[in-house]
Amino acid sequence: MLIFKQVKEIKEEFNLNLSVIKNIDQLNTLSTKFLSRKGLVASLFSMMGNIDSSDRPKAGNELNSLKEFISQEISVLKQKFSSKEVADDLNIDYSLPGKSKNIGSVHPLTKTILLIESIFQKIGFSIAYGPEIDTDFYNFEALNIPKHHPARDMQDTFYLNDGNVLRTHTSNSQIHFMMENKPPVRIIAPGRVYRNEDISVRSYCLFHQIEGLYVDKKVSFADLKSVLNYFVRELFGNDVKTRFRPSYFPFTEPSAEMDVYWGLNSESDKRITKGTGWLEILGCGMVDPEVFNNVDYDSSKYSGYAFGVGIERIAMLLYGIEDIREFYRGDTRFLGQFK
Repeated sequence: MLIFKQVKEIKEEFNLNLSVIKNIDQLNTLSTKFLSRKGLVASLFSMMGNIDSSDRPKAGNELNSLKEFISQEISVLKQKFSSKEVADDLNIDYSLPGKSKNIGSVHPLTKTILLIESIFQKIGFSIAYGPEIDTDFYNFEALNIPKHHPARDMQDTFYLNDGNVLRTHTSNSQIHFMMENKPPVRIIAPGRVYRNEDISVRSYCLFHQIEGLYVDKKVSFADLKSVLNYFVRELFGNDVKTRFRPSYFPFTEPSAEMDVYWGLNSESDKRITKGTGWLEILGCGMVDPEVFNNVDYDSSKYSGYAFGVGIERIAMLLYGIEDIREFYRGDTRFLGQFK
């Protein structure tokens, strides 16, 4: 019968073609030739209607066997080619050490901000943000900084052509938040701030702060001291010594600066602490009633405290960094140490 003869011829042709296949592309072409809808095997199936009904079962078995044989041979060879190409492409030598990947790392300032945020979030503080470009009112006036105050001088503040300023502290976030929310308030506000300062080992024209604010009924300076002592213990350990010194800020009264005892164990310690062993890490105080009046809070009913932490100072202490400029150079040799 003609169809059986054709099955034999196609099988022989396939074996002959298969023996000269050298790569996966040639194999795919061979598969299309024999197994596609318009391929040689399909053309034999189309002849089944012309075969006598008594011979169809045998012819069908022959065709199915042919199709299965060709499919299996192609599959086996395709797997061999795939394995070989992977090995060739990678040029694998399993005796060689693996190649390390250059992966990024979290910037030390970001690590420090996240650490401080987590410390205050544990005791109920939420995070608020304010604009880096702000008006004179939010950056100065609402914070009880008068027109004649030196902080408003162009020697210290970046003024824009439209009269706005690059904020000089994150305290502006307090004003924005209080004008939009009623007491009680318990927030920290991280962000970048800008000051017109000479760039040196200890100062830069931009830096980072985290501002803290707590407003409620009967808030006292004792509450402020308790929270800040908790904060520094979480940062530097339970054995850290602290002290509060009287200070002055226009937006708090009374005001203080908080120091930690860093010690005099090395020349670096003596230089950082100016020979005293004590190091100032933040400013704080009770919110001035005038600030409450500027945001329509009843100062006879509510009291509160505020504090500001310099992120660069904390990061330099935590990681032993002596030059603030390292944070902004983008040197991957420096940043790669903080993975």
